[in-house]
Amino acid sequence: MAIESKISRRTLVASVAGLAGGFVPALASSARVRLTLAAGSIEIDLFTAQAPLSAGDFLKYVDRRDYDGGSISRVVRQNNDHGHPPIQVIQGGIRDNAKQYPPIAHETTRRTGLRHLDGTISIPRDKPGTGSGAAFFICIGSQPALDFGGQRNQDGQGFAAFGRVSRGMELVRAVWQTDSSGPSDDPYTRGQMLKHPIRILAAARIAEGPDGTRPDDWGRKVDRFNNTLTSKDKKNISWSD
Repeated sequence: MAIESKISRRTLVASVAGLAGGFVPALASSARVRLTLAAGSIEIDLFTAQAPLSAGDFLKYVDRRDYDGGSISRVVRQNNDHGHPPIQVIQGGIRDNAKQYPPIAHETTRRTGLRHLDGTISIPRDKPGTGSGAAFFICIGSQPALDFGGQRNQDGQGFAAFGRVSRGMELVRAVWQTDSSGPSDDPYTRGQMLKHPIRILAAARIAEGPDGTRPDDWGRKVDRFNNTLTSKDKKNISWSD
């Protein structure tokens, strides 16, 4: 069992490289998002050129304000981790799971060239192709077990890294050390749920992408591309690395 969310167990994204015709959506090369919490803010650089679907799907939820009122509700530390190898992360998600859009295919670190380093933001999942930008986790320290070929998930596909914290890691670490004695109905997350979840007051872009991409453009492009995939395409993206 890998990283899962009490907020959502359906969480991971898809690689566009190697799809039919080699098509890659023309998305912006970079974007920055600010998560505003009561105790401060966290700024995240999104690697949209390397991980266009993962970053784009996360931006879709940000741009549609679905993260406003969401929360960071789970922390994984060595003293409460029930998986192997052990990892260290915080995890959050949107305010209303009913507003989740369809999941997208899995964008592995083998394809993107990204790694799960200190401050990396990535998408939780169950099986490949079941994730979305409706939930995220942020690494505390380097977590190679979460990369492609790592053993945190038995399928070896790793998780879909798509950005990295550029400002506010001290706040991330403070959240990570918060009391995690909150209730859980799943033995796997027992001891990991925050007693007092950290509310995300707002999530928003700090600026437009360098190509002038407007906020809603990301959601529309990701939706259009995802809708062109057949069931066979999605299966191949998830498992063929």
